[in-house]
Amino acid sequence: MTAAHGGWRAVDDERLTALALHARDGADAHTTAFVQAAYVDVRRFVAHLTDDQSADDLTQETFLRVLGSLPRFNGTSSARTWLISIARRVVVDRFRAAATRPVVAGLSDWQAAAEGRRPRGLPGMEDGIALTELLADVPRERREAFLLTQVAGVSYAEAAVLLGCPIGTVRSRVARARSQLISSLLAADRAA
Repeated sequence: MTAAHGGWRAVDDERLTALALHARDGADAHTTAFVQAAYVDVRRFVAHLTDDQSADDLTQETFLRVLGSLPRFNGTSSARTWLISIARRVVVDRFRAAATRPVVAGLSDWQAAAEGRRPRGLPGMEDGIALTELLADVPRERREAFLLTQVAGVSYAEAAVLLGCPIGTVRSRVARARSQLISSLLAADRAA
């Protein structure tokens, strides 16, 4: 069974999980089959969280981490969910590393220059880190549905396939995650 994704054919969750479990043995053929089956979905997810230029490097970093932890994958969650969670951590780690890296500028007022070049109305890195911290408090199933549909831009129907649940469940999880995030933001504003 496969589902079409933007011209590519993605492997269903059960098959991808089976490929991951076979790849744990370290056989090159199994590992290659698993990576090939998962690559398109992981890259698309990473590209939605970052930019197209960074997506290739971050996807490679994701698969380095995946292959390093593959022997410990036990199949209690779907391989797709496991992969997406690792990819999200890779992206967050990259943002955190970039935020702590010193910036060298030859301008006397580098901050004004940087702010002047930033497009207006787009969320900044601080917003992304704040969202990541707020999402950490959202239960896993709701967080996955929210990230897939609201951050990665996956349709509700595709998210239902990826998460292995009905589309109504995805909508409910997203609505509950959104409500929790709004409540958390309001509580943080009151505390500030």
